[in-house]
Amino acid sequence: MAKEDKPIVKCSVSNCTYWGEKNLCQADMIMIDIDSHASRDYNTEFAGESFDSEHQDIAESSSATCCHTFKPKS
Repeated sequence: MAKEDKPIVKCSVSNCTYWGEKNLCQADMIMIDIDSHASRDYNTEFAGESFDSEHQDIAESSSATCCHTFKPKS
């Protein structure tokens, strides 16, 4: 996906490194997974490297998902 085609991702978690003004996520890449994988460690550099995208899951609702891209501000 070209940089100009980057989707708008809204996030209200203001203590995330990638949080931007007007609740816009500034990460280059987002990793979303289902809650049952919330504690999974992908051992990657978030927002710029690859993620484990080989598996597929089904979520019943948005509340059953979690963002693995989150990185607390230092």
